[in-house]
Amino acid sequence: MKLPQRGKNGKINTLELGGKQRVLIVGANGAGKTRFSNALAALGGDKTYQLNALHALFDRHADTSTLSPALQRRLSPTLPQGGNMTELEILLAQLMQDEMINLIGYKLAIADGRKATLRPTGLDRVVTLWQEVFPGNRVLIDSGKILFSRGIDASTYSAVRLSDGERAVLYYASAVHYAPKGALIFVEAPEIFLHPTLTSALWNRLEAWRNDCTFIYTTHDPEFASSRNGAPVVWVRSYDSSSETWEYDILPPDKGISQELYRTLIGARKPVLFIEGDSERSIDAKLYPLIFPDFTVRSLGSCNKVIEATRTFNDLAGLHKLDSYGIVDRDRRDAFEVAYLQRKHIMVPDVAEIENIMLLPDIVRTMAKAAGADPERVFGKVKKTVINLFKAELRQQALQHTRHKVKRTVEYRVDARFNDIGTLERHLEGMLDEINPRSIYDKFCQEFHKYVANDDYAAILRVFNQKSMLANSNVAPLCGFNNKDQYIAGVIDMARRSTPEAAAMRESIRRCLMQPPQQEKPSQQEKAPKQDRAPQR
Repeated sequence: MKLPQRGKNGKINTLELGGKQRVLIVGANGAGKTRFSNALAALGGDKTYQLNALHALFDRHADTSTLSPALQRRLSPTLPQGGNMTELEILLAQLMQDEMINLIGYKLAIADGRKATLRPTGLDRVVTLWQEVFPGNRVLIDSGKILFSRGIDASTYSAVRLSDGERAVLYYASAVHYAPKGALIFVEAPEIFLHPTLTSALWNRLEAWRNDCTFIYTTHDPEFASSRNGAPVVWVRSYDSSSETWEYDILPPDKGISQELYRTLIGARKPVLFIEGDSERSIDAKLYPLIFPDFTVRSLGSCNKVIEATRTFNDLAGLHKLDSYGIVDRDRRDAFEVAYLQRKHIMVPDVAEIENIMLLPDIVRTMAKAAGADPERVFGKVKKTVINLFKAELRQQALQHTRHKVKRTVEYRVDARFNDIGTLERHLEGMLDEINPRSIYDKFCQEFHKYVANDDYAAILRVFNQKSMLANSNVAPLCGFNNKDQYIAGVIDMARRSTPEAAAMRESIRRCLMQPPQQEKPSQQEKAPKQDRAPQR
């Protein structure tokens, strides 16, 4: 398939479909996707067939001469003209005309004594597909009109009273029926008016129905883009109106680009920051966009997804030319693991988890001052409480850190390559004695006792992984809030402000996130195997 002209130094001018029935055109708003699609359609010549539900449902035509040339060629010259009809209404009129011609031919054959059968018509196919998409709805033909009803005994109504989504499906089915054989069917915003649960199934049916055609979708919807498995993806990055050229690339099909990456590629113009948590409810999603306003922030859920997405996105750096980073909780990672992640452009806070950020000294002091309390007095009480909480759970925390370190070490040991079972057995012999969990545990206990003895608040925030700590620290009531959730909301609200105090608070959080790890050399059994492998959570 020939592609539109690229900008200077462009090399891609053709797209090898390799038997693929579908192509995706994606890009940010304003990047020139629609212009690119129209230019590509112009290169398709007589095979081009363009669909746009927005125009088809609402734009009215004085006659069929204003329709696309490919559709004009499929319409009967006897179709009524001058009716000020939408494209959908014109298509329905054509379906009814074809239906009547079929019936008249059948009756004439019977009258002449010839053997005749009623062949399935385009209307039959459209009605069947529409009722598969909207089960329980009925389509009736009465006095040359197409009528609809919901349920057997319900009253009938015309297509005008259908919802936009119902009419869109009716339009797509009718239009695809009239597509020329072997057409390049260009679909602008295939998801428009449709519920996400219907979109993919509808286009799967239409593609199966017209498997002689190639469907070329211009879409903003990452879910729909992800549903077109194996489709070549043209990413339109920008348009130069003076030269009428585009900057675009073809995304490599072997990268396994996820829905999250599609979403980012489609909409991003700024550096990308992948974070943990839910995009609506998590603290991460509410806080980090305020701390890094110059980034496109995307929530991916688990830390492993953040690590994998950041790595994959950076592998594609030559394609999208955007910097990408990630943020994952420290949890119980040691300095060796943190340094590994930082080399992969993944930031690890200098606290155990995001809730601990809410207990940073500058945050507590800022919130106390905003409440009219004495900042130093409030922070002193919070610090003392947190240290006492940690002291009470010191051995349990040491045990959890030991468990993490042993688990990681075993994973590294087992992850090596072995030629036979005997080699694996010899490699694992005596591993318990070599790892020595008791020694690791004792070391953590000694280290944690030292934090308590030295009132090392920063170190305790770094290793204390306990969800209840924020509530039990009493920081919320000390800063004038009823509970920890209100306190968190207050911190996030403060981070939105443009005051000097808010700016200082945001800078404190940035320092916590971008802190260089403590220097710590891994022991021999901790060294990672040769293959590049992210430490597991």
